[in-house]
Amino acid sequence: MATLPGDKGRAATAGDAMAVVDVHGIVTGWSEGARLLTGYTSAEITGRPVSDLADTDDVQRVLRTAGDALVDVRRRDGQRTRLALRVCPLRGGNGERQGYVITAAPEPQGQALGELAFRQSSMSMSVFDTEQRYLRMNDTASRIMGSHEADFLGRFFPDTVENAEHSRGFLSHLRKVVETGLPVHYESWTRAPSGMRMHAWNTEMWPLRDAAGQLLGVALAAFDSSEQHSARQRLALLNEAATSIGTRLDVIHTARELAELVVPRLADFASVDLLDSVLQGEEPVVGPVGGDVELRRVAHHSPTAGVPEAAIDLGAADVYPPSSAPARALATGQAVLTRTGDPDLDTWLTRHAERSAKLRDFDAGDLSLMAVPLVARGTTLGVSVLVRQLTPVRPDPFDQDDVSLARELASRAAICVDNARRYTKERTTALALQRSLLPQAMAGQAAVEFASRYLPALSQAGVGGDWFDVIPLSGTRVALVVGDVVGHGIHASVTMGRLRTAVWTLADVDLAPDELLTHLDDLVGHLAADENATTGEIGATCLYAVYDPVSRHCTIAAAGHPPPVVLLPDGAVEVVEVSAGPMLGVGGLPFEATELTLPEGAVLALYTDGLVEARDLDVDTGTAALCTALAAPAGNLEDACDNVLKALLPRRPADDVALLLARTRALDSEQVAVWDLPADPAVVSTARQYATERLTRWGLDEAAFVTELVVSELVTNAIRYGGAPIQLRLIRDRTLICEVSDASSTSPHLRRARTTDEGGRGLLLVAQLTDRWGTRPTATGKTIWAEQVLPVR
Repeated sequence: MATLPGDKGRAATAGDAMAVVDVHGIVTGWSEGARLLTGYTSAEITGRPVSDLADTDDVQRVLRTAGDALVDVRRRDGQRTRLALRVCPLRGGNGERQGYVITAAPEPQGQALGELAFRQSSMSMSVFDTEQRYLRMNDTASRIMGSHEADFLGRFFPDTVENAEHSRGFLSHLRKVVETGLPVHYESWTRAPSGMRMHAWNTEMWPLRDAAGQLLGVALAAFDSSEQHSARQRLALLNEAATSIGTRLDVIHTARELAELVVPRLADFASVDLLDSVLQGEEPVVGPVGGDVELRRVAHHSPTAGVPEAAIDLGAADVYPPSSAPARALATGQAVLTRTGDPDLDTWLTRHAERSAKLRDFDAGDLSLMAVPLVARGTTLGVSVLVRQLTPVRPDPFDQDDVSLARELASRAAICVDNARRYTKERTTALALQRSLLPQAMAGQAAVEFASRYLPALSQAGVGGDWFDVIPLSGTRVALVVGDVVGHGIHASVTMGRLRTAVWTLADVDLAPDELLTHLDDLVGHLAADENATTGEIGATCLYAVYDPVSRHCTIAAAGHPPPVVLLPDGAVEVVEVSAGPMLGVGGLPFEATELTLPEGAVLALYTDGLVEARDLDVDTGTAALCTALAAPAGNLEDACDNVLKALLPRRPADDVALLLARTRALDSEQVAVWDLPADPAVVSTARQYATERLTRWGLDEAAFVTELVVSELVTNAIRYGGAPIQLRLIRDRTLICEVSDASSTSPHLRRARTTDEGGRGLLLVAQLTDRWGTRPTATGKTIWAEQVLPVR
């Protein structure tokens, strides 16, 4: 029997990695330890040359020297591992060499280095078995867990940590590696069991297998990525600021957004104080602000509901001494970083009664404070103060990274505050201008009862150019006007004022609605030509309606404006079909008038497109909603206006809205007297008699003298210069109106008669004796009218 030499052999155990090789280098024996070390089973390797496991030169060298050697061996999974081999020859009874016994073990030095690397790694490293029990822990893991490795070996992981979400997540990932056999990555934000400070952990977990591929457990390495986590959080905060600060052009709302953004991620308390000039829309101070500074609190925020930590109420003013952090930040234009223990901070807090009381009430302890000025375009607007309470969980005061972040946030907030200030100033100016241009009090008229509403836009686009008017016309008629200038802001308001004045001027000429819009269109074209180089194009829409309470006829013309809606006395609601016409300023296209007869008590609704295009409705849907709202019961026209606005408008209208409701009245036939007269001078006395008898019937004898003179003069002129058909009409309403119509389209005019002239004084006499007089064109010629105010009875 072959034997091992006594000076080189040792007792072999079942777990040793051992192979038997014959003199030809063929493997004839293979132990279980060899299988565990290389992954090959006995059946797979027996009978194969040993050179299949290592390079031929290395095998020949090892067998030739028959001693100890380090050899790179190929494992079954294709990887190479350096093993320490010991070769012992097998000899027969006569001493001849019959084969070799080769024992193998991992390289002793490499094994030792690996153990040192595991033990001394700065990362927390641990090994768990497949049941999540501790097998190994390095020194870093032991320090983090707060005890020695021996205290954890064999223990179930959940028994060594608090029952929290992050612990359950960690356990589920350990189990996932066992179930899938794949590595996983786990991130958590938690404190270590050995301390109170919160940390961010990045943990890699992977399966641990033996040479045969059998799963032994799970190994992991955890990296404290708190600095990287903080950097990501700062970037995320800046990214969020881009969308969450300045969402509205409102100074106070923007300040509130800044305070709410930084709490609690950057600070435990934040306040924003602004100069009064900023809140009033005035131009604030350019450059730093020194000395005692009075600031007004516009926003503050903390994790506690109601912000009880605040020593200054919202809207209240406070004076900051020069040594205080906010005043220093305003004076230097730079962020000021301080904490309790700083004499200036302690003095300021102690001498301010309210702040000192708050610190005592809340047992604030150590505080870190940062004051950051709000500066935009070189203009100082105010200051933001951030406070962090230093605790065992969060012991770090503000650092330079926090200062850089706060300056970025404050800079963005300052720009948004300044934009809001500028917008508020311009909007206030435009709104004041527009309200001054809109009718403050409507002139007296009896044709309609009306109510109106004007709501400026609350969007960032600014105030628009919507307007409306009720214009008294001759013959008790009334003109109803509504218009909308394209665009927003001061320019739109100014343009609206110019168009409104033009409409009044053209209405005074008593043009028909379609003719009036034609002249207005020419005016807009001239304005656009004059201002195109500096202010851009000018456009507007307009609807002009004339209602006559005597005939109950209503004539309407539109220039690109939504059609009116009429509520009839029986409750039916109809959209008046009018020709939309081109917008004002297009030029070269005609306007068409639509005539309809309205019963007494009908309600005519004129409006701008902001009413029917609200809430993302299309015009047809909005018009249908207007009809429904108009049909709803209402005690009066004021209530009807409120019903319409409530039904159609959102809380913050995106466009200006003008609404005019007019309920028609009709003059009784007894209030109107009409006579057709021949073109004969002899009829003048008869006309005077008709007028005198009618005044007596109306109980207006005191107006007879003046009326006789007016009738005599106007009828005489109609016969002499106008021609048939001639008509005399008296209307008794709030005033006494005398009208004479003839076939001539030539309008008379006042002139100063010379002493030698026989005529030319009659019209001057009419102008002197009556309160108003004028002329208007008709389909067959013209009408001259004169109006007398009646005594109040």
